[in-house]
Amino acid sequence: MTPLHLRIVLILVAISTTLLGLSMLLIGPHRHITLTTDFYRLTDLLPANTSNIIAAVAFLGCAVLSIIAIKKINLRPWLGYLLMVISLVPLGSLFASTMWIEALGGFPVIGSGQGVIKYFALFSIAWFLIKPNLSGYQAAYISLFPVLLVLLWIGGMKFTLFEAQGIEGLVNSSPLMSWMYSLWELQTVSNLIGVYDLVAVLLLIVAIYRRELLYPAMLMSGAVFIVTQTFLLSFSSSLSGTTLLSTTGHFLVKDLWFLANLICFYAVAQTLTSKQRIEHIEENISFPK
Repeated sequence: MTPLHLRIVLILVAISTTLLGLSMLLIGPHRHITLTTDFYRLTDLLPANTSNIIAAVAFLGCAVLSIIAIKKINLRPWLGYLLMVISLVPLGSLFASTMWIEALGGFPVIGSGQGVIKYFALFSIAWFLIKPNLSGYQAAYISLFPVLLVLLWIGGMKFTLFEAQGIEGLVNSSPLMSWMYSLWELQTVSNLIGVYDLVAVLLLIVAIYRRELLYPAMLMSGAVFIVTQTFLLSFSSSLSGTTLLSTTGHFLVKDLWFLANLICFYAVAQTLTSKQRIEHIEENISFPK
């Protein structure tokens, strides 16, 4: 990865963790922290306010380290380890039934866990910081996995009425997307967004092997997460004058991590030669003789 790409990744981490850390301090104890402490049976041991402060300070520590690590290369692995811990703690709570919608059959119908699976993106960034010399295809898969996961999983959820109703407020608030409701019904709009996400998944997978599809794949998938950031401005419940972000804002700002994943993937994909791509395909796909 080039120094420029890595600087951009660190800046995105710094922005997101600063907003999350400060907002968590201002909001105080909230449900998302409680769901995690409940899973680890810590709720009775640690006061809710203490758990919230620990999480907020961890995010702010990441923000400070991210800014310093732009210049201080030797701090990047330490930042990676901290990010890895911050991501693994909530990811472990995916084993809790509270993360899934029991009324719709539980796993894989994801509810509160939608915000949690975004920590896979942070874990991927951590891995890059700890292991900066990963081979080309290893790096490509590690950077792409979180993006493919969220687009496939949450994109697939778009075909359910539950998700169609869940995104209505966000889509309606957006000048970029609200026009869709004037043309199609609620579920149809959600279905179209789901199809878009799944097409982006296919393009990203093929782009690993076909460099000419890299730019369309980046534009199509990157647009998903850029549009999500516009909801911070268009959706009135995202920002707060007293707490910076609401919990909805927390959910949205985490998509900056997926943009960082895509930047990592783009930087890696640019270095893969045609010969490497052909050799990788031949090694992993058996053709009949």
